[in-house]
Amino acid sequence: MEENINIIKSASIPEREEIIVDFARWLETASQEALVYGEGRFAVLSANMAEAIRVNADELARDEPETTERVLQQACAMITQFKTAYPFRVLSRSVH
Repeated sequence: MEENINIIKSASIPEREEIIVDFARWLETASQEALVYGEGRFAVLSANMAEAIRVNADELARDEPETTERVLQQACAMITQFKTAYPFRVLSRSVH
């Protein structure tokens, strides 16, 4: 994730938008995993941030790279915080 943030300044607008949407997907995945662990507040916060990033992806891609970099650093910090608290990922969410 961090390497994507570092290349955002040299990437073209379509590449930036793709990177931004990837971060939104990662936040959505973290949100779903947070629900599995019972972290409702984190799940809602991650889902809301993912939606905001996804809705504004085009604008963020065309905006100053520094602004985009800050937004992605915040998203990365949230994902890292969750991964630190729950280092072992859920392999299956099926109920039998």
